[in-house]
Amino acid sequence: MSEVLFYLGAIMIAIGGICDLFGAIGLLRFPNFYIRLHAATVGTIGGAVVPLFGVGFLALGSNFLPHKYAIAGASFVTGIIVLLAAPAGAHVLAYAAHKAKLVQWNPKCDHLTEVKKHD
Repeated sequence: MSEVLFYLGAIMIAIGGICDLFGAIGLLRFPNFYIRLHAATVGTIGGAVVPLFGVGFLALGSNFLPHKYAIAGASFVTGIIVLLAAPAGAHVLAYAAHKAKLVQWNPKCDHLTEVKKHD
């Protein structure tokens, strides 16, 4: 069982590295702020949360770590906090940029115009 957790953690850490790479490429290549914000969120969720869960599984699967339960618990709690905070932060940034009209764009459908009418 411990070998399965160890290899699952190692695979999740590798997936996190790949998500970080794709997020960085997206930040460089995507055309405007909103889509780059999506790339940043992919980099945060995939590149931070998935490896943190992987570290937790890796710690649980290792027999040589003296405080493996503390490391795993801290990794899982930190991953959950980042998982909840990153999308909320991205949403707030996108909403503030849209409301302040800082980003020039021509949407085909803008659902926030109804929100503006009520503000």
